Formats: sequence, C-alpha cells, structure tokens
Amino acid sequence: MEKILNFIDGKFVEPQSGEYLDNYNPATGEVYSKVAKSNATDVDMAVAAAKTAFPQWSAVTTEERSQYLMRIADVLEKSLKEFALAESIDQGKTVKLALDFEIPRAVKNLRFFATAVLHHEERSTEIDGVAVNYTVRNPMGVAALISPWNLPLYLLTWKIAPALATGNTAVCKPSEMTPMTAFLLGRVLQEAELPNGVCNIVQGLGSEAGDALTKHDDVKLISFTGGTATAGAIMQNAAPTFKKLSLELGGKNASVVFADADLQECLNTSLRAGFQNQGEICTCSSRVFVEHSIYDEFCEKYAAAVSKLTVGDPSRRSTFMGPLVSKEHKEKMLSYIDIARSDGGEILSGGQAASLDTPFSDGYFIEPTVIKGLDPKSKVMQEEIFGPIVCIAPFHSESEAIELANEVKYGLAATIWSENIKRCHRIAKALDAGTVWINTWMLRDLRLPFGGMKASGIGREGGKDSIDFFTEVKNICVKL
Repeated sequence: MEKILNFIDGKFVEPQSGEYLDNYNPATGEVYSKVAKSNATDVDMAVAAAKTAFPQWSAVTTEERSQYLMRIADVLEKSLKEFALAESIDQGKTVKLALDFEIPRAVKNLRFFATAVLHHEERSTEIDGVAVNYTVRNPMGVAALISPWNLPLYLLTWKIAPALATGNTAVCKPSEMTPMTAFLLGRVLQEAELPNGVCNIVQGLGSEAGDALTKHDDVKLISFTGGTATAGAIMQNAAPTFKKLSLELGGKNASVVFADADLQECLNTSLRAGFQNQGEICTCSSRVFVEHSIYDEFCEKYAAAVSKLTVGDPSRRSTFMGPLVSKEHKEKMLSYIDIARSDGGEILSGGQAASLDTPFSDGYFIEPTVIKGLDPKSKVMQEEIFGPIVCIAPFHSESEAIELANEVKYGLAATIWSENIKRCHRIAKALDAGTVWINTWMLRDLRLPFGGMKASGIGREGGKDSIDFFTEVKNICVKL
C-alpha cells in the first residue's frame, strides 16, 4: 500500500515516529494509502530547511522566482489527469470537476502570481522639496500554509504561489483527509528543480503537526483556510510571537431571489451553487431566500431539478455528485437532516443516504437535499453544514431579505438574482459578505480580494492583497 510521505528539503522522508494514518477512498470506504503521522520533530525539520533556504531564495531576483513558478505550472499542467484522479479518490470530487475546474485553476494560480510580481509597483512621495518618501517590500521569512480538504490543490497553490513569488519560503500542512495531491505536488517541485528547502510539505493531523507549525518560533506568518474553531486555536498560537495572520474561514451563504429574476438561469446556476463538489465549497449557497410571489414555483422547479442530479461513481463524467469526504461527515449531514425534520422542516428532495451498488455500497454518499419550512433561527439555517443541504424560505420585502441574509454569524459570500440592477447594487452594499455575486455564482478574478466578514475570517487573499500579506512594507524618508 502506498505511503504518503513528507517532503522536506527537496526530499521525500518518512515521519520520524514511523507512524501512519489510514487514508480512505470515500467512494468505497476502503483504506487505499497510508499518510505520514507527523509531529513536532518533523515540523522542526521542515521549518529548519525553510529557514536555511530563505536567505538565498529571498536574494534571488524577482524574475528568477517568476521563472521557477512558471516551470512548476508547466510541470503541473502536464499531469492534470493524474492529479484529477488522485483528488477524486482522495476527496470524492468528480473527475470532471477536478479536470475542468480545480487542477486548471491551480495552474492559473501559479502563473498569475509568477507574472503579477513582475509588475508590482511601490509608492513614492515628495514633501515640498524637503524630503522624498518611498516604500519597499521585503519577504518575511518562513510562511506556514495550511490548506483544507475540499479544494486541496487549488487552495494550497493559491498560498504557495504568492508566498514564493515574494521571496518567502514555506512549510505546507495539507489536510490529513486529502493528502495525495500535496504529495504529488512534491514530485512536481522536484521535476521543476525548485531549490531544496524553499517549499516543504508536512503531512499529519492538525492537532499535532498543524499545532506545532503554528506555534513554531521561526514561523513568521500563517495563511490558513478552514474551520472557525481551528482558526481560534491558531490565533492563540500566533499571539505570543505576533505572527501575521490570514484566516479564510467558513460561510453560511445566502442567495436572494427576486420575482423579476431570470428564473431559468437562476435555477440552473443555483444547482451548482448548492451542490457542486457535494456542497463542500465554502462559497456554496446553502440558504435560498425567494420573493413570496414566486416562492412556490421556485420550490417546485428547484426540487424537481435537484432530484435529477446524478449521484455515484466520481470517475464517470456523467456524475454530478460524488461521495462526501468521510464517514463522519456523512453522519453529520444525516444528523442535520434529522434536526430539520424535528424542527418542522419539509424535505422537498433527498433527505437520506444514497443507495448504490458494489463497489460503492459502503461509500459516503448522500442524496442532494432541499428543505423548506424551517424557522430562520433553526440550527440547520444558522450553522455551517458544508454539505449537500439547501434550505429555502420566503421573504416579502427588500428589507426582510437583507435581514434574513445577514442573520447568521458568517459573512463570506452572497448572491442576488434580479433584473433591477439598481436594487442589486443597493442590496449588495447592505449584505454582510466579503463577496457578492449578482446574477451569477463563483465567477472569480484572481486580481481581486477574496475573504470574509464576521466569523468568516480576517484578511484578504488574491491579487495585490496576497502580495501585501506575504511581504513586510517599510517606509523610507530621505531628506533632500
């Protein structure tokens, strides 16, 4: 059985403890590989390698760093199918989604920041002929890059690319539930001949390897994408040494549908927004608020469309939804459906585990589920579920729609559907969300900032914001 090793100082190495975790194929429920169960000793080795590599890497010209990232992107692009299959087996993502979206976006991440740093400009001002001020940026040192299980390669490269492009070195900690693409990325880094120690990958549990990494005295900044509870622990770990933090956390995102919306386009897009990647995307719309005059029509058409979504073998291009990431996550989904029933919710579609034939009979599959009739304060409407469960509720006025959308502790993303563009802009400004889409969903531009409000995180990623995060700005004043 294949062992997923750590990648430290340019080499694949066993965990110092010799211990491994089981890695499950969520489509079959079977163990298909072993993951290094790293501890503080492994983290010390990785951080030491990154710290040793930093002086030379930070002294490399911006153009040379750009060329390294472009080589990594080229090597990764040649391996799209291998990475897509690995991600499907590791996370349950459909091969189609991995090939069409995630792996190509990982390549784009690398190329975007490889070129962005070549065109970055700084500021200079003059004080009435007395002095000149100018700003310079310096890399900060060793960056801890912690990525989640739902978009394991895409979100990891979104951190690696700007960190390395700006001259930092890195220690990456992928999720223990989806370690394979990070393991394969180590091979890509070797083939691209990235200097040893510049980018290291430590596998293992967040409570062990992740905890040691975020506490490490030689780690200068932390970029984390994941859950709110873990983010709180990271903030505590970072506080004693004042590490720089970027926390991209979860969401309980709202979609607001007005009666004048293009209903067919809204329905088609809302299927993806609710159930793409099994609903395991932080920006998925898990709450849909529909103007009362079209509420019944929307519920009927939406539930009918959801019931036709194909759940099954993630390797088939015709499959829309594969399995959830783990048995525990599947059980969590079913428990929330039970809560919805006990709270008086009506199941319009789904509502149970999906029944599949061998070899998928023990996989972590669940039917895409649509629920109406819940009180807005129900746990199912308030808590981040992160799965294929969408709740629908009516609203009667613009102000009520805004109140319902904002009535959660999260503020990551939202969507507005209306042909009245003035109203769209007005509501977008009023919504507590870091990203608001109007008549679309998940249309992203790497040049623009991404991040949340309230419990959805602090800081922004993407474009200039990532370059800002991974550098330390210094202002210099020269008297004339």
